[in-house]
Amino acid sequence: MAKVAVNEGLPKTVSDTLLPHILNLYASRATPQDFEIYAPHATFEDPLMQAQGVKEIKSAFYSLAKVFKESKIVDYNIEENVVSPGQTEIVIDNKQYYKIWGKEINVISLIKLYTEDGKIVRHEDWWDKKPLSNKETSPFVGRINELRKRASMFITHAFMGFGKDPTV
Repeated sequence: MAKVAVNEGLPKTVSDTLLPHILNLYASRATPQDFEIYAPHATFEDPLMQAQGVKEIKSAFYSLAKVFKESKIVDYNIEENVVSPGQTEIVIDNKQYYKIWGKEINVISLIKLYTEDGKIVRHEDWWDKKPLSNKETSPFVGRINELRKRASMFITHAFMGFGKDPTV
């Protein structure tokens, strides 16, 4: 696993604070505390789903354990850019591993996190490092894609108890 240089004696970066939680989310071992990294109005989007708000984001990540026997980020590099005071953009160039029905799947991805005051306001996961299609990039096809992703999210959200944290 790639490591980010330790900033001995320096203040923690935003990515230092968020990364352990992101790794837990993708490894299907998320706890309610892992979702405290998100602002209440945060969004998450990947090629399959478009989540709005923390409860939908919880459903998206809690569902990984229901679908995959195993999931995790196996290698990564991080770049953090300060956009303005209190706002950062974090890019995690990574390789994700999934196991389903005995088959191993490796996904090359770019995770883009946009933060305000240390909280994630937008989380994008670009599979194969391809930008997400939306109504701004492709008005007709992008809008259909957004509707499909919202429908997929609604089904997942209902299946996962509308963002309810699992009981231990």
